[in-house]
Amino acid sequence: MFEQGGLKFVILRLLDEKPRHGYEIIKELEERSGGRYTPSPGTVYPTLTMLEEMGFASAAVEEGGKKVYSITDAGRQHLTENKSAVDDVIDRLAQVGASIFGEQMRSAHEAMGSLARSYAHVTMHRTADPQYVARVVEILKRASAELEALTAAP
Repeated sequence: MFEQGGLKFVILRLLDEKPRHGYEIIKELEERSGGRYTPSPGTVYPTLTMLEEMGFASAAVEEGGKKVYSITDAGRQHLTENKSAVDDVIDRLAQVGASIFGEQMRSAHEAMGSLARSYAHVTMHRTADPQYVARVVEILKRASAELEALTAAP
């Protein structure tokens, strides 16, 4: 999802909006990408530690031992100095979310819903004889192959 250093910029931008726990950062990135990207804790927490070591973020330990991270003045300056790179990464994240949930995808989502309803109907309301199942599998594989071919097209 992110090129070298991109996650660092996104996390700093999120901390610039408000202080956050690592888990909140993970959930916010998932939401902003429309569910297409969920960073692992093994990616987010080391990045937060690195930002803290660089002086770009600070952590306060709350009751219960959870850390809440905040951006520092040095972190804000770093964001300002790298504004175009930060904006590029944030825009890419927003585009990923829009590609899933944007208005232009409504008809595709409706078609997928229709396919799911049809699949449920044909599998729940018919006897599962081998020829019938083979035909359902053939149709689904064909649809899948055609969709996959779209990703290979320029």
